[in-house]
Amino acid sequence: MEPRNFLRFLFFPLTLGILVLFFTWLTFTHAPPSAVELLDCATNSPWCTSKNRIQHQPPNQPVTPKSTRLRDHTLDTPHHPLDPLTVQEIRKIRTLLSSHALFRASPYSLHTVELEEPEKSLVIGWKKGDPLPPRKATVVARARGASHVLTVDLSTEEVTVHQTGKHSGYPMMTVEDMTTATVVPLTSAEFNRTIVGRGVNLTDLACLPISLGWFGKAEEGRRLIKVQCYSMKDTVNFYMRPIEGLTVTVDLDTKQVVKISDKGKTIPIPKASNTDYRFSTMEQNRVMDILNPISLEQPKGPSFVIEDDHLVKWANWEFHLKPDARAGVIISRAKIRDPDSGELRNVMYKGLASELFVPYMDPTDAWYFKTYMDAGEYGFGLEAMPLDPLNDCPRNAYYMDGVFAAADGTPYVRSNMVCVFESYGGDIAWRHAESPITGMDIREVRPKVTLVVRMAASVANYDYIVDWEFQTDGLIRIKVGLSGILMVKGTEYENTNQIPNEDNIYGTLLSENVIGVIHDHYITFYLDMDVDGSDNSFAKVHIERVKNSQGDSSTPRRSYLKATKKVAKTEKEAQIKLKLYDPSEFHVFNPTKKTRVGNPVGYKVVPGGTAASLLDLDDPPQKRGAFTNNQIWVTPYNRSELWAGGLFVYQSHGEDTLAVWSDR
Repeated sequence: MEPRNFLRFLFFPLTLGILVLFFTWLTFTHAPPSAVELLDCATNSPWCTSKNRIQHQPPNQPVTPKSTRLRDHTLDTPHHPLDPLTVQEIRKIRTLLSSHALFRASPYSLHTVELEEPEKSLVIGWKKGDPLPPRKATVVARARGASHVLTVDLSTEEVTVHQTGKHSGYPMMTVEDMTTATVVPLTSAEFNRTIVGRGVNLTDLACLPISLGWFGKAEEGRRLIKVQCYSMKDTVNFYMRPIEGLTVTVDLDTKQVVKISDKGKTIPIPKASNTDYRFSTMEQNRVMDILNPISLEQPKGPSFVIEDDHLVKWANWEFHLKPDARAGVIISRAKIRDPDSGELRNVMYKGLASELFVPYMDPTDAWYFKTYMDAGEYGFGLEAMPLDPLNDCPRNAYYMDGVFAAADGTPYVRSNMVCVFESYGGDIAWRHAESPITGMDIREVRPKVTLVVRMAASVANYDYIVDWEFQTDGLIRIKVGLSGILMVKGTEYENTNQIPNEDNIYGTLLSENVIGVIHDHYITFYLDMDVDGSDNSFAKVHIERVKNSQGDSSTPRRSYLKATKKVAKTEKEAQIKLKLYDPSEFHVFNPTKKTRVGNPVGYKVVPGGTAASLLDLDDPPQKRGAFTNNQIWVTPYNRSELWAGGLFVYQSHGEDTLAVWSDR
């Protein structure tokens, strides 16, 4: 798109792929633990108990874990305009809201309490030592049976209620919502009888809160959730033991059971044997020798520093980092130092995981609604569990906590939510060797060392590992790893020879009475590119074949490839569907800034492993997940258009998505 006085947003839906961008020392305020500290098991035993990747102690030596050191955030203060809300600020917000007319006379719940970031121009113009812009918070709340968006000014103590009800849908669930949903069914005598009738003791019951998407008027006007349950008897891996076909619909606001459906009375609960994934259990049945320890040593400590809790500096990179309840992490103001002038040059104003769409392909009663939006419904940050030192992150990693607000406004800390570390895996960043025929004995090699920002979200059965990786050559790579456990379906079949040819089981028989249902994971990243300033354009460089005529005697070649660059003038022209037989490059560039040879300065966007959704465009889940219709979207700057599935995703109809914005 042609440059204007605003930056472009790029949205990249990936199917658990990799998004790659190519570019054409102080003291820690809170220092990472040193290697000596980490290996002092007298005071840090949790750091020394790894039994898989790094073993400091003999495999069979018992270890008694102690509490991991927790940092006190009570006295934290903001240092940067983009710093997240502090414990003290969240407490003040709670006090101000409790005296507001909207919340005084009725129960309420706070679903989002986050920094309302200042205008972009103020952030760009701010320099260290300047006064901070006024601190404000955006609050999304449920009160009096409705959703509300408010701004709380922490300086003036004013609370502003914004217009609501423009779109369908509800806010992201709170942790309290999810907990309540799993308890409500136990208040139903019918549910309890059904569970016992299926041969499960209530003390062995584990239940999951499952968002139900949107499929019609029957779900209108009520904030609903589905609950399905599993047997924990003889295993911690209850996901492998579904009470198939039993689904409870719960009203989250009234906290009552709306409907109980049991379509799986004849389906047995899968067996528990060989389902426990804990190392202590698997070690007893181990057939592979434990690998020798592997460790990255940094005798002088790490090369990166964290200033004022959130400003990361490493090699030639500098960026702001903060945890986020919905996105997991937010990278802001990413800059790289020019190797010639030494100046910091802007690359990206803001980057985050915008949404994750997970539709299952089983249309039956207990499965059709499983079309999750993991960020907008559950919250990547809310579901981020503490990272395990030496296993999730290597030695010398720096750990950052998340500070969030509970449904009643009370601040709480999610410890070790994000880690920052230097990574070296024996890879090569660059090399060149001269052949002996040149008469030169040259072998030049540069090892590849990168800086990684990592978080892991445990959204029920699946664990998503999201890495933002920075390289010294200016490359930014986003990696998404999928781990955890499959969500499986119970079945009466124990062997494939029992399945009739005409029976569609919507997946694969994985074990006796267990089906792995076909499904997808589409994760969409929001990148607010700011390459050498805000005047950025988007171009598609198409690679096409050119044929030489038979009469052309200047070359024996009959064909060659030609690159044609087309700058997008509209949002429609910037919507990209990747095609194997339409090879192209995608550039974000600043036409007002040139290299020394006259080319515009920019980045190349290189999508990784991705795929298009094959669902019908009129299918309700696809309407809500319409941002997967293209693999790249480019839109004008609009600070409210941050979430590809819309602000209120839960039970939304899909009228506030990236696809809708782009058609305006």
